[in-house]
Parts: sequence; C-alpha cells; structure tokens
Amino acid sequence: MTVFVLVGIVVIVAGLALLVQGIQGQQRKAQSLGGLLMVAGAAVAVLASAFVVVPAGNVGVVFNIFGGVQSRPLGEGLHIVLPVLQQVTLYDVRQQELTLAAATGDKINARSAEGLEIDVDVTVLFQVIRDSAPKLHQDIGPLYEAIRIRPEVRSQIRDGISEYRAADLISVKRAELQQRIQNNLVESLQRDNIRVLNVLLRDVRIPEAITQAIEEKQAAEQQVEVEENRRRQAEIAAQRRVVEAEGERDAQIARAEGEAQALALRGEALRANPEIIQLEVAQRLAPSIQTIMLPTDGNFLLDVRGLVGGNR
Repeated sequence: MTVFVLVGIVVIVAGLALLVQGIQGQQRKAQSLGGLLMVAGAAVAVLASAFVVVPAGNVGVVFNIFGGVQSRPLGEGLHIVLPVLQQVTLYDVRQQELTLAAATGDKINARSAEGLEIDVDVTVLFQVIRDSAPKLHQDIGPLYEAIRIRPEVRSQIRDGISEYRAADLISVKRAELQQRIQNNLVESLQRDNIRVLNVLLRDVRIPEAITQAIEEKQAAEQQVEVEENRRRQAEIAAQRRVVEAEGERDAQIARAEGEAQALALRGEALRANPEIIQLEVAQRLAPSIQTIMLPTDGNFLLDVRGLVGGNR
C-alpha cells in the first residue's frame, strides 16, 4: 500500500507543477489539468492509506486520534482503517535475538563476589506477547529493545555474577548462574509484556592469572585424587589378604577340630571293641606274613605255615 501512497504523492506533485506552469503562462487548460492531477493524486494517497497489510509474524497496533490506542491488535492480513484518523504501528511477535558480546562491541563487564573483573557474552531469546502489543505500545513504544530489554539484561547479569566466585563461574556454577539470570529476566520483563524464552551465557572470561591459578589447583587436586585412589586400593588389597589369611586359619582350625573329633570317636570305638585292633592289624599284614594273633583269654601265636603244611 505504500507504493500507492507514493504514486499518489508523485501525481500530486506533477499536478502542482502543471498548475503553477498554467498559472504563469495563463493557460487555462494546463491549470485545469494540473488541478485534476492534484485531486486524483490526493484521492489515490488517501485510499491507499485506508488499506493496511500486516505481514506474517506481526500484529498491528491501531492508534485513533479520537479514542487513543485500541486494546485489540490487528492480526496478519489485509485490514481497512480510517485514513488520517487511524494510524497503524507494526510489532514483530516472532522470536527475536539480542546478543551482547565483545564481537558486537557491547560486552557486559561485571565483578565477581571477590571483586574480580568478569567479561560476559550473552544471547537472550525473547518475543513480544501478541495480545499485549497495544499495552507495550502505550508504555514503551517500538524502541522497547533499547529502552527496556538491553538495560535489564545487563543489570541482571551484573547482579547475578556478584553472587559467585570467579572460579565457580567457569566450572560448577555456570549453569546455575544462567538459570538464575533467566528466571529473573522472565519475571521482570513479563511485567512489560515481553516473554523471555531463553538465556545463553556464550562466554564467561576471567583474568588470565586467575585462570592459570585455577588450572594449577585443579591439577594438584587431581594428583591428590590419584594418590588417594592408590592408597585405597592398597588398603583393599591388604584387607583382602587379611581375609584370606583368616579364612585359611579358620579352615585349619576346622580341619584340626574335625581330626580331633574323629580321633576321639575312634578311641571310644576301640575301647568299646578291642577286637577291632586285631582285625585292622590282620588286614594290614603283608601277604608274606604267615602269623596272626587270635583273641583268646590266653594270648598265643598261631603258626599259619605249620597249619598250611599239615593240611598238605
């Protein structure tokens, strides 16, 4: 529609030039033609300004000179408004990005809990709340990023970093800091009809001397861990040897106790049945021995060879 407005303005200028030329040359025909062109150009410009196209991902905030800002924004597509009486301002409601970094010349400088200087590069993803665009237009206007978002991001990051030590910011506490900044930005910018989608701490830089000291400390701690692991492994091995020795000792004691019990039982059996001794002796005699003992009241030896010869 802007093209038609420009065309109308061009026609008006051409008509005005022709009108002036006609007046100067006293040419009624030129004067009439110039007047018609001016009227036609004005009509084109006015009619063109009555049509407004809201692009995809945008809303149109309508300001009426008699009623102020309308509470309901215009959605995407073609709309008809009252020329001159109504003005439409477009607001992008898609996801937008704000990056504050050294590369763009607007890095954030803050101080840690111990007073060290910290440089931060950050990216914030946000969007204008669609239905609240008229309220944003009333309170802040189209320059909301420079007026509200950028200063708030800087303030929240500085406040957040001041709660942490420099060593923690480049190790275990970085994710916690990022989440804390995001939560605070969500809460503060929500009141201004801006939705924060995500906060990304792209880089956190501390002084080089501090970085080197931290690396040396971490290396020393890792070496201590290695030595501690070795000590624990030695203790475990020693404990295992003790357990094995105790197990062997218990096994020997158990075997000795078993053998003692067996001997005791065997002694009791022999005392109750003395003939068992003679039987075992006979069983263990070699085949070449021909003399055996028999259990009688009068002990005597029996010549087996003689008996064998007599039978012959």
